[in-house]
Amino acid sequence: MLLILTDYLSRFEAFFTVFQYLTLRGILAAGTALAISLLVGPTMIRRLNQYQIGQAVRSDGPETHLGKSGTPTMGGALILVAIAISTLLWADLGNAYVWVALLVTAAFGTVGWVDDYRKVVERDSRGLPARWKYLWQSVAGLAAAIYLYTAFDTPVTTQLYVPFLKDVVLQLGPFFLVLTYFVIVGASNAVNLTDGLDGLAILPTVLVGTALGLIAYLTGHVDFAEYLHIPYVAGSGELAVFCGAIAGSGLGFLWFNTYPAQVFMGDVGALALGAALGVVAVVTRHEIVFFIMGGIFVLETVSVILQVASYKLTGKRLFRMAPIHHHYELKGWPEPRVIVRFWIITVMLVLFGLATLKLR
Repeated sequence: MLLILTDYLSRFEAFFTVFQYLTLRGILAAGTALAISLLVGPTMIRRLNQYQIGQAVRSDGPETHLGKSGTPTMGGALILVAIAISTLLWADLGNAYVWVALLVTAAFGTVGWVDDYRKVVERDSRGLPARWKYLWQSVAGLAAAIYLYTAFDTPVTTQLYVPFLKDVVLQLGPFFLVLTYFVIVGASNAVNLTDGLDGLAILPTVLVGTALGLIAYLTGHVDFAEYLHIPYVAGSGELAVFCGAIAGSGLGFLWFNTYPAQVFMGDVGALALGAALGVVAVVTRHEIVFFIMGGIFVLETVSVILQVASYKLTGKRLFRMAPIHHHYELKGWPEPRVIVRFWIITVMLVLFGLATLKLR
């Protein structure tokens, strides 16, 4: 929106041409989203308290969590609003990838909002039944996959690139639909599973989102893409603005979500943010790098899968509780220790993922 305005103003004043630079707009999107989150956050928390929209805590979880009962939830709506406003202000609205990212984020956020609303407002402990939640996630994920498959008009954009091996490229063909579906839906649920401790999910989301923003900028620049031997995807650079909005809104939310949390994001935030990251990873053709950088999300998901499989097959549990962050809590780790150590791991994984761009 502002890109159109500044483009017009640049005809009269050369200064406004700086707003055409993608890097500046990415930074401005982050700053705008951060400001929205910080300014609106206190009012949002007061309103959530006023309407008693509080988190219900499982009785079979760590005892330290019982004190969190009643903490306002559904705060992820603030993140999504900040992302949407910032992206609409600073991104090129003629770019199809921006709209795909926004619409997928909104769709998954809607699914999460319905689930949260049923749990905390209607007091239905089941929330949105799992089959319906998965159905609507699948509809949104498949719709995005089909659109991207038809929109990608070069062989490069439907190939799978393997880190470290510049000459290993797999032509996916129709299997692109399957991969895209699992990346988007899987990332959505993985972030949701990770969102179990104060700030545990949001900072890794910020870190991975920032790294994906850098990757989007590089894949959208033909010279950088050629130099780094990564796929060039025309127009994908505009997602750097979207990722900047994710980073800014996430940091703003962390201000209130850090231990001890004043508000939780709920499914409305977690499901949407995971899907948003997945879309960017698919568009930039860096799905494997995304899995590396989001290793904490992968670990949390795998721990749940292994726990369920082990219990059904042998009647025994591999962990004291899944997802795995609860396992460490029950082993005696204080919550802040679990959170910070998982953050540290994410920092290292993100750096390792970015290193794969050059080590090919």
